[in-house]
Amino acid sequence: MSMKRIFIVHRWDGNPNSDWYPWIKKELENKGFKVEVPKMPSTSEPKIDLWIEHLKKVVGKLDRETYFIGHSIGCQAIMRYLGKESYKGKIGKIVFVAGWFKLDNLENDEVESIAKPWLEKFIDFSKVRQKINKLTVFLSSNEPYNYLKENDSVFKEKLDAKIVILKNKGHFTEDDGITKIEEVLNEFKDVK
Repeated sequence: MSMKRIFIVHRWDGNPNSDWYPWIKKELENKGFKVEVPKMPSTSEPKIDLWIEHLKKVVGKLDRETYFIGHSIGCQAIMRYLGKESYKGKIGKIVFVAGWFKLDNLENDEVESIAKPWLEKFIDFSKVRQKINKLTVFLSSNEPYNYLKENDSVFKEKLDAKIVILKNKGHFTEDDGITKIEEVLNEFKDVK
């Protein structure tokens, strides 16, 4: 019997102990999952290649028992990683929180230049889609980086995602007062 593994990929400037990750890690471990929240490289200046490489190393072999939870740029990293992997089967469920393809209101030029490749570089959606068993995306009604409708429709159109819009969660960070997200946990309650 192989172990169900969940990888939680944190946000830009996040770390394994920020936001709601410690809470959900404990809850999922109580349900029998093996949960890893890898510390992603150069988290204040995230680079696509470094993040993909790191995920590859941490995850190892993909299989049906591999699950992902991504937060913000973590969702991007997971999609880009899956788009590059040659594995042909389906993986377990994926849950994205505050995932995006477009961003607005970035703090300054430096942040904009770090975000640029993530916003512009091609994502191989067909390869990502082929591996997805089920994708649920949680977005917030008052997302500070805007583009709620656009991000919603790209997830639906390209990846056949189920979109859930929660009220007033900001960007789902501890600064928004979010240290647990029951709705995300509920996505895993019927995983046997």
